[in-house]
Amino acid sequence: MAKAKTHKAGTRSPFPAPARLALLGMIGVPYDENSSHMRGTAEAPRAIREALASESTNTWDEEGSDVTTYVRDLGDVSFTRKVDPFYQIESFIRRALDHGFAPIVLGGDHSITYASVRAVAALHDGLTILHFDAHPDLYDEFKGNRHSHASVFARIMEAKLAKRLVQIGIRTANGHQREQAKKLGVETIEMKKWKGKVPKTEGPIYVSFDMDVLDPAFAPGVSHHEPGGMSLREALTAIQSLPESLVGADIVEVNPRRDRSEVTAMCAAKILKELAAKMFASIQDNKPATS
Repeated sequence: MAKAKTHKAGTRSPFPAPARLALLGMIGVPYDENSSHMRGTAEAPRAIREALASESTNTWDEEGSDVTTYVRDLGDVSFTRKVDPFYQIESFIRRALDHGFAPIVLGGDHSITYASVRAVAALHDGLTILHFDAHPDLYDEFKGNRHSHASVFARIMEAKLAKRLVQIGIRTANGHQREQAKKLGVETIEMKKWKGKVPKTEGPIYVSFDMDVLDPAFAPGVSHHEPGGMSLREALTAIQSLPESLVGADIVEVNPRRDRSEVTAMCAAKILKELAAKMFASIQDNKPATS
């Protein structure tokens, strides 16, 4: 795999290479060109890494393991101006998959999920996407941009990259997006109806976690504040209840420019640890038996 990009001075990675098991690969995607409201999410991978390395906490998940023993930080995608950014993201993630890493991707705006899902779907047929978000992101186009972060799941479903898309925590769907959901066969669990349970699924799962699914009281550092969302514990409980067939994930839409005392970055780091724990359990459970 290509050499990982060096972290900026002053950013201490908690993931020394090589990790002992190195089954999961953390990949930063510092990209926010498709944000519709404000920029800043390109700064999130650095902020989440710093939160993860903070001496105010540690790197252990709630299952009782140190995530540094099974996750390797593969660095950030570096962007070349004249090359399609989605191609560059997908290529980086595919190289990680080719080297045996299950990817945990740190955005960036939500448009990066299209490239990440493309990479994972090429290896895993029959993908179910569990999408945690305040917004459906199903616009056919938004402000003339068909690749907007507000349109990403329309593109994913049109490309048939997932067998099933379940959206959890939605509380801003307008008429157009409701029609899009029907047209594209999307299952929507609105926040007002969510009972804390993730629906039963079969086959491989990809989780896309937009931090604004959380109530702004827990995650003020996002570009779009949508009151009435989940608590952090509700989100963690949902992740911990997932079946052990998680093959990829992303955490997107942290905007450090709006954060307060790094609380949103810390919440994202906590989400990352619990997603990593579930992915690690999934890999362990699905390893081929040895004689």
